[in-house]
Formats: sequence, structure tokens, C-alpha cells
Amino acid sequence: MDEAKGSNSNATKYATTVKRKSERELVVTRTFNGPAHIVFDAWTKPELLQRWWLPKSCGASFVSCETDARTGGKYRFVFSHASSEHPMAFFGRYVEVIPDSRLVWTNDEGEEGGAVTTVTFEQRGAETLVTMHDLYPSKKALDDAIASGSTSGSGESFEQLDQLLVNLQASVARA
Repeated sequence: MDEAKGSNSNATKYATTVKRKSERELVVTRTFNGPAHIVFDAWTKPELLQRWWLPKSCGASFVSCETDARTGGKYRFVFSHASSEHPMAFFGRYVEVIPDSRLVWTNDEGEEGGAVTTVTFEQRGAETLVTMHDLYPSKKALDDAIASGSTSGSGESFEQLDQLLVNLQASVARA
């Protein structure tokens, strides 16, 4: 799996890159137009996460979004979808939180233990390079995630995050 995607006016400059690095590792990178502290907030504050995390095309919506973004804290996202009678929950704990720089969390809803996700935020002038690294417990777990399509929405989600960042920075500029 190796793809670069983007469909907004910044698509060439701000493409999302998804690469399988090994049998168990998937790495997604994207540069965002905004400082690391604002991008980090968008990953850790429930009121912001709900505005970009789910790709709109998937048809799901948040029922609830809880985050305690501190080392040892927990998160829980609950989604609903018209095709599912019951909501879907995704949850885990934050293993490491370094404000504006690094997040590491577990994905605990899987039977064999889910992936461990590490996200780094690297400030580069007025932009932030985000690198999201998922380490799956096995080759099969990553193969299954890819086959299910659960790894394919990051480009669309990150475009939604782009728009949120534009709105957040415009709000700050007006204040």
C-alpha cells in the first residue's frame, strides 16, 4: 500500500501519504498549514476531533467523543451508522502525551489487542508535519485492517482537518 491523496486546492502541497513500512507497520504523513499547538489541539480536544476525525463519505457520525489526553488518560469514541443497529465504540488509553509534540495511544477494542498509534507533530515554520505510525500486533491484523477499509480514510479526514485549521486560525485572527 503506497498512495498519496488530496483533492482540495492544497492537494499538491499537502498530500496525505500512506505507506506500509513492514508486515506490521503503517505510516501516514501529512503537512498542515498551522502551528503545532493548534494541530495538536485538534487531535486532543473532543469538540475539535468530532469536526474532522470521521471521513464524511463513510456516513457515520459521532454519538460521543471523550478524551483525557494525558499520559495514563483514556479515550472513547462512539459512532453510529444507518447500516448498523448498534453504535460502534473505539477506545483505549494514552501511553504518552507530550503537548504539541507527540501522542501515543492504544486501540483496545480488538480481540487480539489493537494497534498502538504514535503521532508526532513537527513544527516547520508556519506548518506542522504530522506523522501517524500504527504498529499492529501481527501481519494478519494489519492485513485485516487494510482489507476492511479502515486504513483508507485518512486522506479525507485530513482534508477535513485542513478546513478546520483554516477556520480555527481565522477565528484567532479575528479575536
